Amino acid sequence: MGRRFVIEADGGSRGNPGPAGYGAVVKDAATGEVLAETAEFIGHATNNVAEYRGLVAGLHAARELDPEASVHVLMDSKLVVEQMSGRWKIKHPAMRPLAAEAREIFPPDAVRYEWVPRARNSHADRLANEAMDAGRRGEQWRPSGVPEPAAAPSQEDVGATAPAAPPPGWSADLGTPTTFVLLRHGETALTPQKRFSGSGGDDPELSEAGRRQAEAAATALATRGTVQAVVSSPLRRCQETAAAVAARLGLDVRTENGLRETDFGAWEGLTFAEVKERHPADLDAWLASDTAAPTGGGESFAEVARRVAVARDKLIARYAGRTVLLVTHVTPVKTLVRLALGAPPESLFRMELSAASLSAVAYYADGNASLRLLNDTSHLS
Repeated sequence: MGRRFVIEADGGSRGNPGPAGYGAVVKDAATGEVLAETAEFIGHATNNVAEYRGLVAGLHAARELDPEASVHVLMDSKLVVEQMSGRWKIKHPAMRPLAAEAREIFPPDAVRYEWVPRARNSHADRLANEAMDAGRRGEQWRPSGVPEPAAAPSQEDVGATAPAAPPPGWSADLGTPTTFVLLRHGETALTPQKRFSGSGGDDPELSEAGRRQAEAAATALATRGTVQAVVSSPLRRCQETAAAVAARLGLDVRTENGLRETDFGAWEGLTFAEVKERHPADLDAWLASDTAAPTGGGESFAEVARRVAVARDKLIARYAGRTVLLVTHVTPVKTLVRLALGAPPESLFRMELSAASLSAVAYYADGNASLRLLNDTSHLS
């Protein structure tokens, strides 16, 4: 049984739309103790987008404390509460992906929403206004009493205030977006055999063909010259692919555990036909619902989506306004694309994603995302 949390979340815009920010606080439901605070200036946005961003940030903060928690969300936005409770439809395109993301952080039965008057939401309101005030000064919000970091910038952070221009056709309307260039790793011995190969198997290395694909991707990305950081799944095939690209770009590789592939449980190493023969009922359930897990303790797609969303938000915050190469796997790439589009879970089965292919998603200050590229293999020709 997980812990019980109360989340108070709010957002605001000075102009609606205008300079906007959000705030959220996580409290212990029994004692009222403040466990986490988060706030951010998000640039030009509407009140409703800022409120949704506050909700998403609060849910992520609660999940970091305990992914098994039950959560009671208090907000003074009637719109967000009614939409997230399923009583009102979500018609605005800027809010649909944010609502979809919020629903995937915790299981639906773990979250309860309640509208409260603004006076009962003053803590989150204060944080949102602090974030907007910080943005007006050209600063980022940080908790009271926490001084500005004095450490020398790392190699990754040099030039963060003046990011390189994105490639032609990738410019944003709301300032420089954070752009994730998504590279699926090169082939392993299991890839051409179309066997399930996740994070619960033997962690195979790249094949000779996979190493050639990694070098081809490195050449293409070096030619574009826009990647400013490289982040990889911890699995060997991604680390090897990322190392080939990073060496060509003169960058280091940062590892993000949330980018690992799905754990396919007892299906690891099997073909689809073999799984259908040995575990037909489990396979049918898995194909029908994103909450169904593979046989033997694997991960459901809903579980993968929650950890990928956490990793995404962490990386957007770290690399704001920059172009970052994420070297990862089929499911995380498809999940990032699905969340950006606000598409249903079944869309995962309707995307083609080749080994060493490139995709790209841009994330804007108003909370919107834009799919820029999907399954580009032109560099492998």
